[in-house]
Amino acid sequence: MSSNDSQTKTFCFDAILIQSGEIDASYVDFPFDVKECFGRKGMIKIEAVFDNQISYRGSLANMGTGCHILIVLKSIRQQLNKTFGDQIHICLWEDKTERLIEIPENLKELFQSFPEHALVFEKLSYTHRKEWTNFIAEAKRNETKEKRMAKLLAFLEEKSEAHNKKNKK
Repeated sequence: MSSNDSQTKTFCFDAILIQSGEIDASYVDFPFDVKECFGRKGMIKIEAVFDNQISYRGSLANMGTGCHILIVLKSIRQQLNKTFGDQIHICLWEDKTERLIEIPENLKELFQSFPEHALVFEKLSYTHRKEWTNFIAEAKRNETKEKRMAKLLAFLEEKSEAHNKKNKK
């Protein structure tokens, strides 16, 4: 453990990449007591550097493994030429900056037509907003973008209905 400024501690450790079940996904165990390190037990937003090379913003979360874990994306494993069972060096610290998503123009226009859906979208977690935004932005053809925006609207409609039903009880 070391500090990267007077208020934020940096935690550096070596860990083994663990395969998540049978899927092509991996994580590492965070080897410190989260409550001791961060003053709380829930999900902790972090910034990390893998093998002194690749920066990442994510979260430490307790996913029922007995300790908090950090997901290591497939793209990061590929860049580092690492696989399950390999050792990786990680330095991480709490990310206290606000996480903002740049909303593309086509999505802004959609939300102007459906302002109630824009409100539901804003209530989604940073990760979900980022995933949806990327899902739409990565489409190459306009038809695909339109289909993906329709999927997003359906998802937001379902979320809104579920929220309304819950509040009526």
